[in-house]
Amino acid sequence: MEPDPMTAHSHGGPSGASPAVTRVLAVVMAILAIATVVGVAWLWPWDAPPRQPWIDDNAALVTGTIAELVPGDGQAGHMVVRLDDGTTLDVPADPSAPLAEARVGQRVQVMVVDGQAGGTFFDYERGGPLLFLAVLFVAAVVAVAGWKGVAALAGLAVALSMVWLFTLPSLAAGRDPLLVALVTSSVVMFAVVYLAHGVSVKTTTALLGTFAGIAVVAALAWWAIPATSLTPRQDEVMGQLPYQFPGIDVRGILLCGMVLAGVGVLNDVTITQASAVWELRRAVPGASRSTVFGQAMRIGRDHIASTVYTIAFAYVGTALALLLLASRLDFTILELFTFNTIAQEVVATLVASISLVVTIPVTTALAAWLAAPQRTAVSGAGRQAG
Repeated sequence: MEPDPMTAHSHGGPSGASPAVTRVLAVVMAILAIATVVGVAWLWPWDAPPRQPWIDDNAALVTGTIAELVPGDGQAGHMVVRLDDGTTLDVPADPSAPLAEARVGQRVQVMVVDGQAGGTFFDYERGGPLLFLAVLFVAAVVAVAGWKGVAALAGLAVALSMVWLFTLPSLAAGRDPLLVALVTSSVVMFAVVYLAHGVSVKTTTALLGTFAGIAVVAALAWWAIPATSLTPRQDEVMGQLPYQFPGIDVRGILLCGMVLAGVGVLNDVTITQASAVWELRRAVPGASRSTVFGQAMRIGRDHIASTVYTIAFAYVGTALALLLLASRLDFTILELFTFNTIAQEVVATLVASISLVVTIPVTTALAAWLAAPQRTAVSGAGRQAG
């Protein structure tokens, strides 16, 4: 008999699922995959607005190296920049990048306009250091995780390509943000889970748990955004969207962002819980489903605690400057949390955390049911002898 693809590549012990259950899982995943493909085709941004030039035709962005720093007498001063073509320009220091923070040898980007002397500081050139960090990241992942790390990086590439080529253009074209978020999440999860962890009952269990969590995130965010009267247009960047994309649903963009933000966290916990169940079943093949579920949930509770902290402090770290400014105003912390800009992140954190807490027992229960008790070789031999 040919092995079933969902059991032949189980990556971590027996599947414990009967052939009938395995076939049901295959059918369910096939339906979800077909629905995802149909969703991508239906929402495809064929009519997305064209990309627009962001600088005037008579201007250009050039790169160079700071050759000299010239302090000003009561002014900001300027830097002498040697461009890559060998010419030099005097570039006034920018308030956002003061001369005191610059150094000779730094790479910068300068805006030059035809017919005007000198240039305008645009930004620092970060391509080299960013490339170094990216290469270091890839090398570390591959060195530690081996081929599974390579597969994970491939899944990440597919996920980011999906966001760039489908999600953002679809939102720009006015597609329903919730549907775009759900279809994007589905494509990303199929790619990330199956590329990184292989096709098996275990990984399919984790994928189903992730889908359940995404549904919880979407439902909670759909309710919470209007219920808490969040007004995304008060955000400086969000407020620009209606001018760039007339008729766009700004609250829908916020909803889409909350759903996508929950995808990574949910995938992490579902894979961990499914793996924990399969390892427990492998260690004690004859244990009951309830025993395996209870043991795996002890792991899950630790994961809930650590991941909730991760979600909360991920926001604290990215919004530290805003929180610092707000903390010096005469508000209580509860009043501070109700302000629109901060409330948006509070709602996103709570939505992701609730879905995380719900997803862990759901995934664990599904995995414990599928990883059925196994008969040991000794007991099987004894029964045959009797």
